[in-house]
Amino acid sequence: MSSAVIVILLLALTIAMIFLGVNIGVALLTISVLGAWVFTGSFSSSAIGILGTGPFYATFDYALAVIPLFLLMGLFSNGSGASKDIYDAGFAWLGRLPGGLGIVTVIANAVFAAVTGVSIASAAVFSKIAVPQMLRYGYKKKFSVGCVVGSSALGMLIPPSLLLIVYGIVSSESIGKLFIAGIIPGILLVVNYSLGIILSSWFYPKLLGKPFLPEKMDWASRFKSVFQAFWNVGLIVLVLGGIYGGIFTPTEAGAIGCMGALLIMVFRGKFKLEEFKQILMEAGSITASVFLLFIGAQMFARMLALSGVIEDVSQFVTTLTIHPLLIVSGMLVIIMLMGTFLDIISIMLITMPIFIPIIDAFGFSLIWFGVLATIAIETGMMTPPFGMVVFVAKASLGDLVTVEDIYIGSAPFLLVLILTMAILLLNPWLVTWLPTVM
Repeated sequence: MSSAVIVILLLALTIAMIFLGVNIGVALLTISVLGAWVFTGSFSSSAIGILGTGPFYATFDYALAVIPLFLLMGLFSNGSGASKDIYDAGFAWLGRLPGGLGIVTVIANAVFAAVTGVSIASAAVFSKIAVPQMLRYGYKKKFSVGCVVGSSALGMLIPPSLLLIVYGIVSSESIGKLFIAGIIPGILLVVNYSLGIILSSWFYPKLLGKPFLPEKMDWASRFKSVFQAFWNVGLIVLVLGGIYGGIFTPTEAGAIGCMGALLIMVFRGKFKLEEFKQILMEAGSITASVFLLFIGAQMFARMLALSGVIEDVSQFVTTLTIHPLLIVSGMLVIIMLMGTFLDIISIMLITMPIFIPIIDAFGFSLIWFGVLATIAIETGMMTPPFGMVVFVAKASLGDLVTVEDIYIGSAPFLLVLILTMAILLLNPWLVTWLPTVM
């Protein structure tokens, strides 16, 4: 039996174990040891050797400290009421535009994404904040929840993004450059979402429902809303500006952002010891889960290297007469399809050890591909049957909406997401320009 066939069988077994409810990190660890045993014929030295050294090499990286730090920054910011302040400021300034509350939700989610870096957090928070407001002003239920679910994808694109951190570690690319590379695509996605909402309100008003305009706010109220959100926006500028200006590394930026978010929480009187303990426990739990995935992925990549399949596939693909962009498009389609049944980090860790050498062989920018892959993975968060943010929104809203309502409402935003990915695929400079001037 050839190495390629064995690897395909091992991948199928990995996915089967995940479907059966086995922890993804444990599944990757198990298959890695099994694969090393098969390819080397030695269980005691090679297979167990990988098991002994894999966890050390997977976690012995200073850059990994950004994960708990940015997680804490997001959790502290959420505890300080940042999300509500950001939404209120957008509501005061843009609420009276056509489809205004939808645009406010998109922009507020974008700003909140720059604080948390996690789409699930955005979906959970804005389902409770934005949807009731939009329903109160006459927007359709499907459109309201679609705005929240669609724009929550910004959490994995606009820095600091947990998924870009994972990609940076897997690909050995600069996390700081990946953060900066996500800014223009993130802004482009916000613009495309907003234009889509405005055009829908003009040409297909039934999609939105029968919204009526909120009360007009005076200038004093508008500036007051900006002042309330000032500290949170200032924290974002400090963190990203420091990285862009080379003042501190992404890890140092995470530490500064974490401390800044905690101080804002204290100064605003939102600090409670019991909640503080819960935040630390939640951050620790998430970090431990991610680290287990890293260990499994590191061992999985080493097992693939032992098989020799990655090099064979890379050589085969680069000799094809098909245009390289079509091959990249095929990779993105595979990632999107995997998003229908796997979670986002698992997709990244399973596919990147195979795809990255091919992208590198073509001479494409790994930073460009990382942003494209992130957007492709984001589509899986809104696609049945998995759709993680869909289920988070459903859990937050309870019986107010059905899962079918959410999928239908988010479908137009999914199309905009795919359109944005196509634009970036054909215009790599939109991704690579900012990192080159860092």
